[in-house]
Amino acid sequence: MSKKFYITTPIYYPSASPHLGHAYCSVMADIIRRSKALMGYETYFLTGLDEHGEKIEKNAESKGMTPQEFVDGVAEKFLALWKLLGITNDDFIRTTQPRHVSTVQKVFSRFLKEGDVYLSKYKGWYCVHEETFWTETQVGKEHVCPECGRPVEEKEEEAYFFSCGKHLPALLKLFEENPLFITPTGRKTEMINNFIAPGLNDLCVTRTTFRWGIPVKEDQKHVVYVWLDALLNYVSALGYLQEDDSLFQKFWQDPDSEIVHLVGADITRFHTIYWPMFLESLGLRAPDRIFVHGLMMMKDGKMSKSKGNVVYAEPLVERYGVDAVRYYLASEIVFGTDGQFTPELFVDRLNADLANNLGNLLNRTVSMIGKYFGGDLPETKADLDEEDRKLSEAIRECVRSYGENVDSLKVTEAYRGIMDVLSMANKYIDTKAPWALAKDPGKRDELASTMGHLAMALRMAGVLLSPILITKAGSLFEQLGLPSGLQTFASLEDIYLPALRVEKGAPLFPRLDVQQETEWLKAVMAAPKEKAAA
Repeated sequence: MSKKFYITTPIYYPSASPHLGHAYCSVMADIIRRSKALMGYETYFLTGLDEHGEKIEKNAESKGMTPQEFVDGVAEKFLALWKLLGITNDDFIRTTQPRHVSTVQKVFSRFLKEGDVYLSKYKGWYCVHEETFWTETQVGKEHVCPECGRPVEEKEEEAYFFSCGKHLPALLKLFEENPLFITPTGRKTEMINNFIAPGLNDLCVTRTTFRWGIPVKEDQKHVVYVWLDALLNYVSALGYLQEDDSLFQKFWQDPDSEIVHLVGADITRFHTIYWPMFLESLGLRAPDRIFVHGLMMMKDGKMSKSKGNVVYAEPLVERYGVDAVRYYLASEIVFGTDGQFTPELFVDRLNADLANNLGNLLNRTVSMIGKYFGGDLPETKADLDEEDRKLSEAIRECVRSYGENVDSLKVTEAYRGIMDVLSMANKYIDTKAPWALAKDPGKRDELASTMGHLAMALRMAGVLLSPILITKAGSLFEQLGLPSGLQTFASLEDIYLPALRVEKGAPLFPRLDVQQETEWLKAVMAAPKEKAAA
C-alpha cells in the first residue's frame, strides 16, 4: 500500500485581497506536499475560504452587496493568486458550498443527539474582527480584543454550547501521548497555561444576532458559530457524512495516512483544543500534527493592510519569477518562527543562493564540460581522490537529511542543506582547478571526474529543489542533459551519473543590481495594490 499524506492550510477569511502573508502558508504547504510526493507519498492538499460570520455580513453590507456576492469576488482573487504561485491544491473548500453545509448540519445534529451541545445564554465581550468572545479578564479595563487590539462589545444572546469538560481528559491524554501534536512544542505550554489551567469554559457554538451562517436544522433561529463551522472543512472536503466518502476513508480513516494542519498562531487555540474535542465526540482520530507557522513580519511589525505595510505577490512574481518568490519564502523564514521581508533581504537572498550558488555553478559547469569535453561528459563511476569523496559524501548526506527534515517539517533546514552542498561544490572548483587539469594530458581522468562530481551536485540540487523551483528545475535538468529517470528522488540512491550530453542555456537566475532592485521594491511596497500590480 502507498504511503499517504494529507496536508491543509487554514481556510482564509475573505475580508480583503490576499497578500504575501496569506501566500506564505499556502506556498509552504505546497512545497511540503510536493516534497512528500517526490519521496513517494500519495498526497492530498486542501486549502480554501472561511466565508461565514458577522464580519463578512457587515463588509458586504458596507459595499452594497450580498454576502455571497462579496465572498465570490474575493474567492476569485485567492484562486488567481494560488495559480500564479504554482500552488497545486487538490481541492478548494468554501464553507458556503452545499457539501460543507450538509456535513456541518449533520455534525451538529449528532452533537445534539449525544448531549455534547446544550442550549443556554451567553454574555461576554465580543470582537467582530476575530469572531471571538472574550472574558472580562481577557479584555481588561480598556475592553479591547487581546488578539487584534480592537474595541470589543458586550453581547448577551441565546446560544448552544459545546461541553468541553467532557472531552478534556482525552485532550490531555492526546497532548501526553503525542508530544509533537502541537509544533513548535512551546505552543502546547502556551495552550495549557493560558487556556486550560485557568479553567476551560464550554464553547459557544451558535449565534442568533446575525444570519450569515449555516442554520441549525433543529432550531432555525440559530446559525452555527464560525469556529465549529470552519474547523469541519478538513473533513467535509473529504466527503465526511456524504454519499461519496472515499477520500475521507483514504486520507483520514486510514491509520497509515499522515494528517498535518498548518495554522497561524492566532488560531492555535481553536485547532489544538476544540478541534480534537469535536473529533473525539464524533469518534474520529485527531490529526498527527498541528504545525503553527510564523508570521511574515515587516520592519514595523506584522504585515497588515491597516498598517499600510502589505507586500503583494503579483509584482514580485512578474519581475523576479515565481521560483524566486517561492525560494525566498522557504529559505529566509525558518518554518515555525516569525520571519521578515525587507527589500534588502530579498535581493541579497536571491543573489547569494540562486544567482551565485546555484545559477553560476550550473553555468560554469556546463561551460567547462563544453570547453574541455565538447559537451559530452564521460560516465562518472567513483571518487578518484579525497576531494571527490568529500563532495560525494556531502551529496549522500544531503539526500538522507532532506528526507528526515521534510518528514519533521523542518522545511527551511532541508533547503539550506542543499545550498551548503552547492557552496561546497563552488569551493571544490577552486580546489580542483580544472583549468589547470585541462593543461595536463595525464590528468584527463581527474578532469572528467571533477566535471562529473559537479554535475552530481547540480543534479541532486535540481531534484531536491524541484518542489520550490517549479519552472527552473526543468531548465537545469535540460542543460545537464538528464533523462527523466534521473530526475527522481528514488534515483538519488545512486549519486553517480552515466555519460551525459550537456547544452548551455540561459542563466537560471541573473544576478540582480542591489541598489536598483532595492529601490524598485521599496516603491512597490509604498504603492496601493492596483498600482503595484500594474
